[in-house]
Amino acid sequence: MYISDTHLKSFLADAGLVSQKDFDNAEREAKEGGRPVGDVLIARNAIGEDELRRTYAYILGIPFVSLTGTNIKYDTLALIPEPIARRNNIVAYAHKGDDLEVAMLDTDDLAAIDFIKKKTRLKILPRLTDAASLKSALKQYQQGLKDNLGDVIGRETAALESHMAEGEKALREIAEGVPAVRIVDTLLRHANAQGASDIHIEPLEDSLLIRYRIDGILHDAMELPKHAAAAITARIKVLASMRLDEHRLPQDGRFGAESGGEKLSFRVSVLPTYYGEKIVMRILRDSVSGFTLESVGFHGVALERMHEAMKKTTGLVLACGPTGAGKSTTLYTLLDIVNTPDVNISTIEDPIEYQMPRVNQTQVRPEIGFTFANGLRSLVRQDPDVIMVGEIRDKETASLAINAALTGHLVLSTLHTNSAAGAIPRLLDMGIEPFLLVSTLRVILGQRLVRVLTPEKEKHELSRDEQEQLDHFIDQGAVLRALKEEKVVAKDATWKSVPFYTPKETEANPTGFSGRVGIHEVLPVTSTIKELMMKNATADELEKQARSEGMLTMSEDGIYKAAQGITTIAEVLRVITE
Repeated sequence: MYISDTHLKSFLADAGLVSQKDFDNAEREAKEGGRPVGDVLIARNAIGEDELRRTYAYILGIPFVSLTGTNIKYDTLALIPEPIARRNNIVAYAHKGDDLEVAMLDTDDLAAIDFIKKKTRLKILPRLTDAASLKSALKQYQQGLKDNLGDVIGRETAALESHMAEGEKALREIAEGVPAVRIVDTLLRHANAQGASDIHIEPLEDSLLIRYRIDGILHDAMELPKHAAAAITARIKVLASMRLDEHRLPQDGRFGAESGGEKLSFRVSVLPTYYGEKIVMRILRDSVSGFTLESVGFHGVALERMHEAMKKTTGLVLACGPTGAGKSTTLYTLLDIVNTPDVNISTIEDPIEYQMPRVNQTQVRPEIGFTFANGLRSLVRQDPDVIMVGEIRDKETASLAINAALTGHLVLSTLHTNSAAGAIPRLLDMGIEPFLLVSTLRVILGQRLVRVLTPEKEKHELSRDEQEQLDHFIDQGAVLRALKEEKVVAKDATWKSVPFYTPKETEANPTGFSGRVGIHEVLPVTSTIKELMMKNATADELEKQARSEGMLTMSEDGIYKAAQGITTIAEVLRVITE
């Protein structure tokens, strides 16, 4: 929103909101720093952000709306999907005929207005609002969806009961009936709106428990009547192309869906248990575009080392960590960096978690003999420049990956080890010769995911006991040095002056966390590391050497991010000691 400084000054002075002296000082600082004068006024606490926004609205003649305490109809709110509303700070609050009134923090965001106009095919009337109004409106998404979900599920499970009472119907007929379709569809939409990564449907003795994994932690979502289990299981089996009549053996499948304008894939696993079949659905958001190494948590020396490794045209880059540590997302982000028109990229995966444009992705099918090893043999005959192998599970796949790296390809893969240094002994245990590893390994990455604090976090001062406890996990000097080098803290800062934070529980966020970010250790295979590899050194010896060459361990990177206010010390220790 462009308003000349002269206009703003005269209005604020006339309204008695900011004194002329304060404005002149702010204007001087704004010119020196190349910032808008409004930002400087807010930073100096001369005027509140929302008050300034109201002033802009008045000067520009744009209607200003306050939505705090306003109950928006869910049908109107849902015209703009929640992810888009949150990302663009825009909500629909009134719909009459062909007109849709939307409240925004920035009415100059023409791209967002145009997108919503195309999506809704309505005439968009932008209105300016404040942060508190927007927050209040965004909260209503969850409540509206919960009420909507409760109504739909209550109604459809009752309908299901009466259908079942009519006599034992064929499973396919139940699965394709309106109640089962609506219940499963509502569950999937609700889980996606909550930001869940997995949906667990667990049969108990007299009920069906639904749980969501959100930010790596399982939460109870709801309990459904036991009689709904057969229909829900049958519906999911139909969607995932599984056998409906098989109840004694585990089954795997996948299907795609769309929710809130976002394409989703669901990876489904069905496992027989004592009280019925347990279903776990992993939600995979198909698009991975827009990720950068910085946005997934890399910084400083680690970031430089990753970019350096990706500039090479040959060699092996390994991502290590347990299941669910974000290894695949990191590899896809690396692929995105090298995904240019002059590069041929091929992958062999199990499963294909994200779909990437201009990348030839292949799914392994062990049941018909199409394994990582067989797929990799064929891949190298397809003239690729960059190869991604979903996981190195055995000696055969490891040998082929290393051979591909030796013969002019850049190979990316994952390995299940607890640390970056642990990858080398693991590959040696598989029977790979040390001299082959020395020739091919470029960089090894260790990774975990920690939950991110919401902006409402609270400051926390470390006690002496907490500082002593940290000494068991990290080299405090190395972390403090990194914080100073990257200008996160002042050059003369000590541990006492480093701020830490704890989560603040709010109605919108009972946990005080929202989203996750990676904590990493990046081990470059330098000449000294190569010497140790040739001597069959242990993981501890390799890690010690890497740390002496400037590597921050995962726990140290976690504490670095805690000092930035991104996460908490307790969260880092929880993830590292799991």
